[in-house]
Amino acid sequence: MQAFIENFLDWQLLTSSLPTLLYTGLVNTLVLSVFATLLGIAAGLVLALMAVSPARWLTVPARIYVDVFRGLPAALVILVVGQGLAPVGLALFGPNPYPLAIVALALISSAYIAEIFRSGIQSVGRGQLYACQALGMTYWAAMRYVIVPQGIRRILPALANQFISIVKDSSLVYFLGLLTSQRDLFTIGQNSAVNTANLSPLVAAGAVYLLITVPLTHAINHLDRWTNRHANPGAQRPPRAAAMRRVVRAAVARVAPRH
Repeated sequence: MQAFIENFLDWQLLTSSLPTLLYTGLVNTLVLSVFATLLGIAAGLVLALMAVSPARWLTVPARIYVDVFRGLPAALVILVVGQGLAPVGLALFGPNPYPLAIVALALISSAYIAEIFRSGIQSVGRGQLYACQALGMTYWAAMRYVIVPQGIRRILPALANQFISIVKDSSLVYFLGLLTSQRDLFTIGQNSAVNTANLSPLVAAGAVYLLITVPLTHAINHLDRWTNRHANPGAQRPPRAAAMRRVVRAAVARVAPRH
């Protein structure tokens, strides 16, 4: 037990690694995740609209893109984008690998987000699309003003869950050899663990990851209940409240004057 505590829970190493983890690692992890998510949402929405389009020349490329980037390991995509573009003359951001890490994460997330958007769009009854077209709206106008807004509301919990996945995938950018000021939580924890021959810094990094993901998970659960309740208020009433209402109605019926 003593060996376990010394190797995983060394208090001095835990406390000494926290400032760097919070002020550098946490900031970079959130920057990578937020920008990758925003780019992924923009690209994913376009891909989803292409995937549900009646035009086959739009559907096929979207399907291929989604299948490819969902099927490849995240580490492979990050390595190819971060280290493979410059040698072939595509040094988009010069020698700085940080923006390439965001692009790689966005490519991965956009494929999953596209499927989330597609499921949300297809969950809206096609009768609404036909009604819009009967009123003179074009296909794309109906999508923009009627179908997509309803679909987005239904997939908010899934989008938030995808953000958590991106936060965890951001740990793979250490492959790219980021600068000291660009290191994410995992890279800082790993480097400290190697330098000290102790795993306590990695445990501290894991604790900071949990500070991000656990509150987000509970927020997603709350958001899911909220969307379900507002999507179908009558069907989502708590059983206990419904039982109480039945009891009250029965009591009122018993004491009400009979004619």
